[in-house]
Amino acid sequence: MQHERKNPFPKGFLWGSASAAYQVEGAWDQDGKGPSVWDTFSKKEGTTYRDTNGDTAVDHYGRYKEDVALMAEMGLKAYRFSVAWSRIYPEGRGEINEAGLRFYSDLIDELLKHNIEPIVTLYHWDLPQALQDAYGGWESREIINDFNEYSRTLFTSFRDRVTYWVTLNEQNVFIGLGYKAGLHPPGVKDAKRMYQANHHANLANAAAIQSFRELVPEGKIGPSFAYSPIYPYDANPENVLAFENAEELNNHWWMDIYCWGAYPPVMLEYLKKHRLAPDMEEGDRELLKEAEPDFMGVNYYRSTTVASNPLDGIAEGKMNTTGKKGTSDEHGIPGLFKTVKNPYLEATNWDWEIDPDGLHIGLRRIANRYALPILITENGLGEYDELLPGDCVEDDYRIHYLKSHAESIQSAISDGTEVIGYCTWSFTDLLSWLNGYQKRYGFVYVNRDETDEKDLKRIRKKSYFWYQDVIQSNGESL
Repeated sequence: MQHERKNPFPKGFLWGSASAAYQVEGAWDQDGKGPSVWDTFSKKEGTTYRDTNGDTAVDHYGRYKEDVALMAEMGLKAYRFSVAWSRIYPEGRGEINEAGLRFYSDLIDELLKHNIEPIVTLYHWDLPQALQDAYGGWESREIINDFNEYSRTLFTSFRDRVTYWVTLNEQNVFIGLGYKAGLHPPGVKDAKRMYQANHHANLANAAAIQSFRELVPEGKIGPSFAYSPIYPYDANPENVLAFENAEELNNHWWMDIYCWGAYPPVMLEYLKKHRLAPDMEEGDRELLKEAEPDFMGVNYYRSTTVASNPLDGIAEGKMNTTGKKGTSDEHGIPGLFKTVKNPYLEATNWDWEIDPDGLHIGLRRIANRYALPILITENGLGEYDELLPGDCVEDDYRIHYLKSHAESIQSAISDGTEVIGYCTWSFTDLLSWLNGYQKRYGFVYVNRDETDEKDLKRIRKKSYFWYQDVIQSNGESL
């Protein structure tokens, strides 16, 4: 829709920012923490950009009070962070590490002291290595109980202070890149194993939500889905059908389960014909149907444009993890769809399409299909930032990106979509998984690079002060 005048952002809108434990904390083996799969995987030569890892990251573990003080100065209303499972259970299960619980309890208290709403993510990719070794992690149904017990520990420990909870962050990404593309741990390339691991993750998500209803009845919980709305390349019916295929397999496959407890029937039939469908056991459907979330968490960075792909068409393509623009390849699934470049959109140096309208479109699609409130749990621009003399970072490109996306959120709100909050990615710079430290997202520059930790000094970027104004005006300054 086009509006003569947009609705204001609602009172109490959660202007926030976000991070993940492995990407910011460091202290990978301190105070009783056990290793995660990322602690192991990132130390294998050639898995990450310049062999970077999160051993130190940006030392949020040691500097969280300094970071929270910067959040408070900005006026941040919410901070979404994840808990490192192996910091709570070094072996993934068994004995609780009280020092790990105490760190997150102290972080929550520090946030609340500054009137910042803590949003706790239970799982942001860092599976305890002990569970990967014991039974193959997400490939075993054993993980359902272990994840539930871990979740119950956090619910019981923090339910008096935390209202908003996220179960699994970007399940479609950690499952897809971990079990099909082989780019994330455990480095598997097997579609059948991927869909089975994904089914176990769905069951773990549902079991945790059931426990949440019991232990935190006044709280709000939902998954965080990496949503890339699909466009057909043009009005050619073959390309429109490819769009339908991609939207169902890449998006509805996950969100339908979260909200309705059922896989999309057309794609389920496709996977059965190709012997890829997950094996289901008695009671699975009932568990999945009893775990409707309170909101849909959305991580939005880009849209995807697709075209028809013949049965002998393209499959895997190269992913850009170096920041050399134009080095990613088209990819797809023969007989279903292939990705193509959208001629109407610019892209980042990592070949991610910049499409604020895609966020507006995505919010509308989710609201209309699932009738749930939406919490934007990630949105941001990863780019090269230059530290200028006088500790200055002129990141106008980031301001433009975030401003245009915030305006799209306001357009969706004006259409009638309920949006709870907007958590940018990220508050400080951090380790960008495969991309090292050169791909910066934060409002706060952290003085380090791939080869030198330097002094890890925190430096406010220009975007820091821009977001400060947006928050203070509840979006009116846009």
